[in-house]
Amino acid sequence: MSAIILPWKKAYRIIFYDDRKIRHIGTVSLTRTTKGIRPDEFMIRRPGASHLQKTPTKDLLIALRQGSIHLTSRDPQMEEFLKNLQIPFEFTSLCRICMLEDRVTPLEKETSIRCGREHICPECARKELSRELSHLRKLGKKTRNYIEDLLMEHRDLEAVLAIIQPESPDMKRSLYDRVEAHPVEKRDRLDELPVPRAFLDVAGVETLMPAQQLAVEGGLLFGKHQLVVAATASGKTFIGEMAGFKNLLEGRGRLLFLVPLVALANQKYERFSERYKNIASVSLSTGVSRLNLPETRSVARRDAGSDIIVGTYEGVDNILRRGRRLRSIGTIVIDEVQMLEDPERGHRLDGMIARLKHVAPKAQFIYLSATIGAPHLLAKKLNAHLVTYAERPVPLDRHLLFVERDAKIPTIKRLVFEEFGKKSSKGYKGQTIIFTNARARCHQVAEAIGPRAAPYHAGLTAQERRDIESKFAKGKIAAVVTTAALAAGVDFPASQVIFDALAMGIEWLTVQEFHQMMGRAGRPDFHDAGRVVILAEPGGSYSRESKVTEEEIALRLLKGIMEEVAPFYGMEESSEEYAANAVVARGIEGDLELMNEKMVGTLEDALPEMEKHGIVHRRGGVIELSPFGRVMAEHFIGIERLMRIRKLVRKVEDPMMILADLECKTDDEEKKRR
Repeated sequence: MSAIILPWKKAYRIIFYDDRKIRHIGTVSLTRTTKGIRPDEFMIRRPGASHLQKTPTKDLLIALRQGSIHLTSRDPQMEEFLKNLQIPFEFTSLCRICMLEDRVTPLEKETSIRCGREHICPECARKELSRELSHLRKLGKKTRNYIEDLLMEHRDLEAVLAIIQPESPDMKRSLYDRVEAHPVEKRDRLDELPVPRAFLDVAGVETLMPAQQLAVEGGLLFGKHQLVVAATASGKTFIGEMAGFKNLLEGRGRLLFLVPLVALANQKYERFSERYKNIASVSLSTGVSRLNLPETRSVARRDAGSDIIVGTYEGVDNILRRGRRLRSIGTIVIDEVQMLEDPERGHRLDGMIARLKHVAPKAQFIYLSATIGAPHLLAKKLNAHLVTYAERPVPLDRHLLFVERDAKIPTIKRLVFEEFGKKSSKGYKGQTIIFTNARARCHQVAEAIGPRAAPYHAGLTAQERRDIESKFAKGKIAAVVTTAALAAGVDFPASQVIFDALAMGIEWLTVQEFHQMMGRAGRPDFHDAGRVVILAEPGGSYSRESKVTEEEIALRLLKGIMEEVAPFYGMEESSEEYAANAVVARGIEGDLELMNEKMVGTLEDALPEMEKHGIVHRRGGVIELSPFGRVMAEHFIGIERLMRIRKLVRKVEDPMMILADLECKTDDEEKKRR
């Protein structure tokens, strides 16, 4: 039987055990005699008993000589006592909680877990963790396993509890991981490259960033089509500018720069107009609102013959769908090309790219994205050279906190002002983008933060959005609260991104969407580092039909791998693109088939269904669209919606009732798809 001796009041406690089970618990006091230090009084009891029984000290000496002896701390008196009796001993640490439960668990440095000022064994640490998690009853099994894994990894109970106790979190302890910055290597100077002098004088760039260097080495300045996949703030836009202005100024055609959102198109238009006003004309193509409101009365130039046309996908596609030509195009830049994966707009972007390839066969295509799945496969489908640069220009810390919904806003407010109180080595304050899932929530969060925050979403007027953009750029506000739908939109130079929700509406974010939003934290010209904070609600969901919860989604997104861009389009999407391609092909069946084949996604054979309803007529090698077919193309609708409209027009006289019926039908179809 082994024994553990530890100081206890003015005496010592001795625990006799074997197989980790405590057999007896004794107390002994020592006194100095002429023969040395000897036991004065020895009392013993069994575990669970309350009364100590006085026992002869010789029984203690016999027991000490028969087993291994462990001291829990240095003690000169006890050490002298054992040495005088020639009883060997060694030092050990014990789990205090185990001892309270009549167990003996020696602690090893490699496996013990810190709990405040002491260390305990892994088994007790797990029990303590489980007790702390008991109030989070909706916590999923996978999430509990993840938290236990963190406990075993960090060996610090308080550090792990920091992620579920956001009242006063230590952000060092809630760190999920760090995406390190890539060391900046020497790159070519712009004046060393074969770019026109006029562009060089106004570009405002002296030395290439790493992603730009890779693009140049991949043939960017010699007409090579490229798919550029690089982190936010790695200089992707300037890659398109280099190719576009080289082709423009050397007489190979104009630059078409396309983005997914009107707000982003306005930003690019203003930037290009200011920077390149002395060497090129710039126009905007985003479509014209039918509403005569101050915010829709654009002052932007809208000349389709300008040297540079900045437009939205739909704005430029509308030109093609109406049968108009875009002539003398030398460079086409498709920004945010990961939108090919968007379930509602992906097929339209895919079709537009195929149509642009048909009308501008000699143009150089540059596709830009911060995040996309299996980029090598997409590059092959697009017939483009792949340029990838996975490193970030600044490091990014990713934090995960499990937070009840009521605690989210106070946590966000504290994090926002904590970040706003910092200043980078470049002289900029820390500012935050907060992503949430609904416009109403944008206002709720912004109002709770106070006047230093502003909601930002598509429901605001253009002037309201521009005012917020200006205030953010000048450092006058600490945060913008926006919807996930604008993740690829306006360029806010934020050092911190906070996820209030991991959904877009009621749909969970995809891995690609999450990476796109996360990548907006930390800009090399403004910040020394970026920070992402995910506030995941245990058991939280935004749809009754969801089988997973927000904290499980958080782990899935942090660990997730993006899938290949390989969509399959249904009859509605396929018929819409077929009609649009038929307009651009001007009825030539061979050209129409070539456009269909150039699309990244797979189209369903829509021609028989369209012929059945008289939307197209095939005569020889010519495909003729009926007036209804042209309506499909020009108004971005497919055959199912067209048939619905035709049916309603025959039955309902009030146009508003027709519109209401169509919108309700669209909502029902969305629910079925989900």
